[in-house]
Amino acid sequence: MFKATLLSFIFLGAIFVSAQQPPQISFDSVSDFLKLPADLYFGEVAGVAVNSKGHIFVFSRGNTTGPAYAAGAAQLLEFDADGKYLREIGHNLYAWSFAHSVKIDKQDNIWVADKGSDMVIKFTAEGRVAMVLGRKQEASDEDTAPLKHVKPPLPPVDGVFRQVTDIAWDSAGNAYISDGYVNSRVAKVDKDGNWTKSWGEPGNGPGQFITPHSIAVDAEDHVYVADRGNRRIQVFDRDGNFLRQIAIDVSSDPNAKPAIGNKPQLPITTGNQLMAPGAPWAICITPGPHQVLYAADAYLGRIYKLSLDGKVLGVLGESGKQLKQFGWVHEIACPSENVLYVGELLNWRVQKLVLHPDR
Repeated sequence: MFKATLLSFIFLGAIFVSAQQPPQISFDSVSDFLKLPADLYFGEVAGVAVNSKGHIFVFSRGNTTGPAYAAGAAQLLEFDADGKYLREIGHNLYAWSFAHSVKIDKQDNIWVADKGSDMVIKFTAEGRVAMVLGRKQEASDEDTAPLKHVKPPLPPVDGVFRQVTDIAWDSAGNAYISDGYVNSRVAKVDKDGNWTKSWGEPGNGPGQFITPHSIAVDAEDHVYVADRGNRRIQVFDRDGNFLRQIAIDVSSDPNAKPAIGNKPQLPITTGNQLMAPGAPWAICITPGPHQVLYAADAYLGRIYKLSLDGKVLGVLGESGKQLKQFGWVHEIACPSENVLYVGELLNWRVQKLVLHPDR
């Protein structure tokens, strides 16, 4: 079954990166870069983004309120280019439930995806709510409860998300939203907020997903979807037509330890492959004119630098708790090819990485 699927992807133009050992990229991590006030703390850092001024936005599962299970856990904080704390955006916002990602568009608007409330919120650069996509369940409804991951899943509904994960935009301002843990699809919304289409369903064929977890768009308006559970990045045009896929297959230390939990039984080739080496938890494409793709996995704690056609150009990092180690990278911001901001769930932090590819 897997071999047949693999052959079908090759036929459709998929790119499989053969097992190899690309160069290790030398890099530094800037110690204590983001400076929080004494009474403010990060929780799990689910999202990190950078605007045109170099300001850093962190979407953290901090400011937790409520019971131990199903607590509200989302807080959006802004820092200047030197890491100085500036402000909190959207304090006690109705959409805050369980932080997942933050992105900045070309106009410096701030967008967040909240997995718990099933909502995507657009803020102006000043921090005011400008657009609301999706709707969370009503607190007054007797049926309100965490979403069930039933099989087969309930059919998706236009305009409604189920555990939404991320956002990206094309050159015309259309938003592409990865949706998500339940719906397994990509939604397309125009610049005015009108729902135009969606594509995808659960599965491992072309245009099917197991947890589309992160999303990015290149300068040619190709849409890259981190299909985490299938251990691949799928690439589409603006209308959702499948173009190719990238599967990262890089040799690794067989004795490598995970950041938490038991070492997965390898190889993982079927089912949900979220802990397989190379499974993309986060992706980011650098600005032009020469664009590269960064992707991060969880078990090995590695960040991969790739060309847009899928060639692995270098690797950095490993799992752990120290600087230059990573605990479940959940989002990457890449304002340039050699400066990355990395948000980690397990280590409750953002690392600023400065890469030295020529060393």
